[in-house]
Order: sequence, then structure tokens, then C-alpha cells
Amino acid sequence: MNPVALPASFQDAVITEAVKLVEESGPLADAQAMRQAMSLGTDAPGRIVERARILGQRLGLQAEVARGRAWAPWVLLGLVALIVLAGLTLAGNVLGGGQRQINVVVALASLLGLHLFTLLLWLAGLALPLGTFPASFGWLWLSLTARVAGGRHGQAPVLLRATTRLLARARLLPWALGFVSHAIWTLSFTVVLAALLFALAFRSYTLNWETTILDPAFFVRSVQLLGQAPAWLGFPVPDAQAVLSPLAAASGQRAWALWLTGCIVVYGLLPRLAFALLSAAVWALRRKALQPDLSEPGFQRLLARFETLAPRQIVDADPGAMPHGAPAHLWAGDTTDTALAIGFELPPEQPWPPAGLDIGTAQALRIDGSAGQRRELLDALARMRPRRVRIGCRAASTPDRGTERFLREVMALCGECRLWLLGDPVDAAARLRWQAWLADAGLQELGPIDTTEAVLHGAA
Repeated sequence: MNPVALPASFQDAVITEAVKLVEESGPLADAQAMRQAMSLGTDAPGRIVERARILGQRLGLQAEVARGRAWAPWVLLGLVALIVLAGLTLAGNVLGGGQRQINVVVALASLLGLHLFTLLLWLAGLALPLGTFPASFGWLWLSLTARVAGGRHGQAPVLLRATTRLLARARLLPWALGFVSHAIWTLSFTVVLAALLFALAFRSYTLNWETTILDPAFFVRSVQLLGQAPAWLGFPVPDAQAVLSPLAAASGQRAWALWLTGCIVVYGLLPRLAFALLSAAVWALRRKALQPDLSEPGFQRLLARFETLAPRQIVDADPGAMPHGAPAHLWAGDTTDTALAIGFELPPEQPWPPAGLDIGTAQALRIDGSAGQRRELLDALARMRPRRVRIGCRAASTPDRGTERFLREVMALCGECRLWLLGDPVDAAARLRWQAWLADAGLQELGPIDTTEAVLHGAA
């Protein structure tokens, strides 16, 4: 993970990651976005974020995020309402309806069974790669919010993938989804306990257990074992006589009721509340790690492209100048099978393309060096991503800062680039002057070449 603090907010991180996911299916026309981001004068990582913001506006990502934020509380409120209703229904079933009898074994299994199963799954997911926890309330809330906010044809699926990828990379996915799930379970147990205590306080119930094949001593040991932790909080534990008696006295019924309540508090409510608080604490500690990984190839290519757009202060020979960095290129897998021959700042009488160039295998373009024509050419190169480019320059010309910057910009948008010196013939002194200038500018790999045959052999 790159240590640079990239985005200013979690939304910026999601938008940046989402744009990267969109570009995995094909590059976007981003020449204008690159120049706008470059004009801000921030560092390279900040420019990546700004580029993503500009492209995100065009793709509608920010609008989708805004709709998601608006719908998220309502979706969560709907889930909470369903959980509260389910908790009340479950409490009514445990209380036995109009029969006024509670089977404590069935009550514990009903109230704690699913809770314990999902809690164990979540704990296992902290150490094992269990994906996105599709069975949790947190994942259900996130998915429903994305579906309601974006529908089937919006950008919500991309934003959902970007969010989960960021959370997983920061090791926050189980904690973020777990917080929502634990909070909902905590609310559910609160509702169940409130309904249970209200009914037990104002109505008379008979609590017992039933079995056909189990030894009654098993229930005595189970009640005592399960009652140890609630006993630390002051909840009573029924003695063996109360457990074995099919119809315990009123005091025994009170002990049964408080024992059942204590088990729900200790084994249901408190673990969920504790893990919800722990999840919130982990989120607060790790949220700074919610950043796209700048070491990935896609971001590295963007950093290289921004580097080529940066203004340079070195062109002419300077004995005290620092050495240039290696020129940037597109990776071979990112280019198309296209070859270009570009005439750069050629005099009007210079024919272009030369008569010996086979245009059937190479496209020929010509620019006069003006800012407008340069922008149009660079935009075209960004779309075409050619594999090979040959740049024709007049050998008698003197290279300058503008020439170097143009060469570097073209190199960053193609796979291979060579300089083609034009003259009839090319003067040896001119060729040596260009070679010395290329070496001083750190562009030795450009050549130069000075024959049409070499161009055809290497480019077209």
C-alpha cells in the first residue's frame, strides 16, 4: 500500500476506485481531465483524485453516491422495523400465546440459536477469507441501499464493488459490515427483553422443560453451567430441586424467569453490544487506510502520464543539471496495433508524408507546433494508443524546450517512439547535434534515424 495520504474523504477514495474499475473494461477519453487535474498544482496522488472526480462527474458517480447517502438511513430504518417486528413476534411465540407456559429449552434455542450461528460465522470471518459476508445484516443493508439508489442500470454495482474492495484492502470489511449487523442484533435483543420482562412482570407463566430420552440430570448440569455467567451479574440460578420439580413453587418460577432473562442478556445482548462498540473502534483506527493502492499498474501509468505533463526546466546543455528520469511509455498490453508517422514543425515546402513512406501500413499526421494542434494530437494519441510512432523533424532545425516536451508527451502515449531526421541528405554535423541534444535531455532511445527504409523497417 502506498503510504501517501491520497483522498481527502472516503467518497473520494470510492470514486477513484470506481473510475479504475470502469477503466478495466476500456480506457476513458481523459485528456481534458488530465490537463485540468494537472493545472491544480497539487502532488501527483492528488491529481489522480482530481482526475477521478472529473471523470466521475461525467459518469454520474457523484450523483449516485449522493442518492445512496440519501437512501441509506431509510433502508436501515426499514430493516430495523422488520427486526423489531420479528423480535416482538419471537417474544410472543416464546411466551406461549394464551397457554401461559414457557419451555425454557425451546425459548433459549429460539432466541439465541440464529444469533450464535451468525456470530460464530462473523468471528471465523475475521481470520478466514469468507468474502463479503452475504448472510449478514450489514451486507444486506449495503446491497439494498445500492439497489434502491441506483436501480439495475445505474453505476451502483460499480460503486458497491469499489466500496467493498477498499474495505477489504484496509481489512475493514468484516468490521464495517459487522457494526451494522451487531447494532441491529443489539436492538432486536433489547426489544425481545423488553417484551419478555413486561409479560413476566404482569402476567403469570409456568416455566418448565420437557424431554423423552434425556436424563433429567443433564438439565440440572446445563442450567447450572449456563447460569454461571449470568450469576456474576446477580441473576439467580435455579437449584436442582427447582429444575427437577415439574411444577416449581412461585419462588422457583421467579428463579426460572430471571435465569432465562440473564441468559438472553449475557449470551445475546452483551456480546452484540460489545462487538458493535469494538467494530466502531476498529473503524476509527483504520479508516485512514481507506485509500486506492497507488502501486497497482493502472495508477502507476497515470503517475507516469502526469510526470510527462509536468513543466520541465531542463533542455539546453547545462553541466550542473541533474540527470533525467527514464521516459515513460505505455505497456505493450495497453497499446493497439497502430503505427503513426508525425511531421513536427516542418517547413511548408517540406513534403509530408515523404514519397517513400507506405501509407497503407502507417497513418501520417502533421502539426505546426501550435498549442491547439498539440492538444488535438495528444487527445488523438490518448484514444488510439499506438504501438509505434515515428516523429519527423527537420535535421537543420535546432531542438528546444518545446521539442523535448512534445517528444516526452508523445512517448507517454505510445509503446515505442523514434525520431526521424529529414534532409536531403542529412548533414552529419546536424545528426551529431541532435544526438548530443537527445543525450543531454535523457532521450537517447529516440534514435535518431534518417532514412525512409529505416522508418518502414522499424515503424510501419
